[in-house]
This record gives sequence, C-alpha cells and structure tokens, in this order.
Amino acid sequence: MTETRKEGAKIVTMANQKGGVGKTTSAVNLATALAMLGKKTLLVDSDPQGNASSAVGVPVTSPQTKHLYHCYLSPEKTPEVIRPVAAIDNLWVLPTGIDLIGVEVEMMHEKKREQFLWRVLAQVAGEYDYILVDCPPSLGLLTLNALSGAHSVIIPMQCEYFALEGLSQLVRTIKLVKKSYNSALVIEGLLLTMYDRRNKLTYQVAKEVKKHFGDKVYNTVIPRNVRLSECPSYGKPVIVYDKNSAGALSYMNLGKEFLKQQQRANAGRG
Repeated sequence: MTETRKEGAKIVTMANQKGGVGKTTSAVNLATALAMLGKKTLLVDSDPQGNASSAVGVPVTSPQTKHLYHCYLSPEKTPEVIRPVAAIDNLWVLPTGIDLIGVEVEMMHEKKREQFLWRVLAQVAGEYDYILVDCPPSLGLLTLNALSGAHSVIIPMQCEYFALEGLSQLVRTIKLVKKSYNSALVIEGLLLTMYDRRNKLTYQVAKEVKKHFGDKVYNTVIPRNVRLSECPSYGKPVIVYDKNSAGALSYMNLGKEFLKQQQRANAGRG
C-alpha cells in the first residue's frame, strides 16, 4: 500500500489510456494556469514521447541530459533534474526522454515497482503546491506508478462514443489501483475536451458522462481550437502563446474551477 503523506504538494495524475484526447495539452495548460494563479506547480512528464516537456520549451534533446528515467534509478537526484519553465513564474518541469520507456522492462521484476514514481516525487513534494503528472496513453507500469503515487486523477475525454467505452476501462483500473496500491486515490474530475457545440453527439456524450459522474464533471469544457494545435510547435502553453484564444481562456477557467474545488474540499475537512 502506498504510504500516506500528510503535507506537501497535492499530486494529481492526468490519465486516459486512449490517445488523442487532449491529455498532454490539458496537463501542460492546467499546470500553467495554476502557476499563473500564484500556485507553485511542478509538471511531471511521465510519457516517453516527451511531449509535455517540449510543450513548455524544455525538450530532452541530448542523451546526456538527465530526466525522469534517471530519477527512477536514483530518486535522490530528482531536485537536480527539475528545471524552471522560462517566462512562467511558479512553473517547473521534470522532463523526460525516450529512455523512460526502459522503465517498463527494467522495473518489471522489482518489488513494489508501482511505488517508484512516488519515491521520486517524495523528494520534492514539500517544495510545491501542486504536482501534475502527464501519463502515456496506456495502462502500463508508468501509468500504474502515476496512479499509485497520486492523491487524485483527472480524466480528460473527447466527446465521442468510443470515449465512453474507454472511460469504463479506465475507471475499473482506478478502482483496482485504489484497492491494491493506493487507498487514498480518488477521481478529481472529468474534463470534456475537443468540445464542439455544433455537434449533436457532443451533447449526447456530455449528458451521458454527467449522468454517471454528476458534479465530478468540470463545468469548464475545452473547445476545439486551432491555437491549441499550434502552440506546441512553439514550445509554449496556449495561455502564453495566445492568452486571448478560446483555448487559453478555457484553461484559465479550468484552473480557477480546480482551485475553488480544492478550497471547498479543504473547508469540508476543516
């Protein structure tokens, strides 16, 4: 069972085994929004593709560059690997590179292999308000680590029929992780992405999700927006690339909604 931490950053994993749902875009831009709202935020790129790293202008381009893979091998080195994101106060990134894919094989027979990422994040959790972890589009060992080491999970999902089938599988996985590895894990929220108000199916899928998950579904939706597609090639979150675009405004609203959610939860515990 994952140990419980009483203080330090809240760790939120962004997960969906289905690719192309806006998971990395949401991790990058929610982290940016929280930073701009005054919260010390660490973005952890746990996808070997390294898209979250490059999306904030910190790509791993050299084999000599230390990144998350090396933290798995030596957790105590984690503070040395974290890098600030230029031009965005309060935002840091723990980048990754393609070597991270080796974790799936190298840790396969290790004891408590689902807790390695937790050991990494425990080195720095006290330095931040929030840690957001971007996962690969799979339910392998990297995602298992991200779920086992988190307080909660946000599920970004596209408003299409097949997304509902994938959601059921992911929810089952979360329940298994909660039962076997991390009893404190909860679903923080479901985020509807690529929302097209002109498409009738969008409304049908949104209605179905809200029927099953109620107030766990964020009021903020992320629309289809060309700026969201453009900004990664410039190494900038959309909030920096074009702060007045529909995508940027939506993610800032999501950041505000997320923080209000935290305030209500803290008040309830108090």
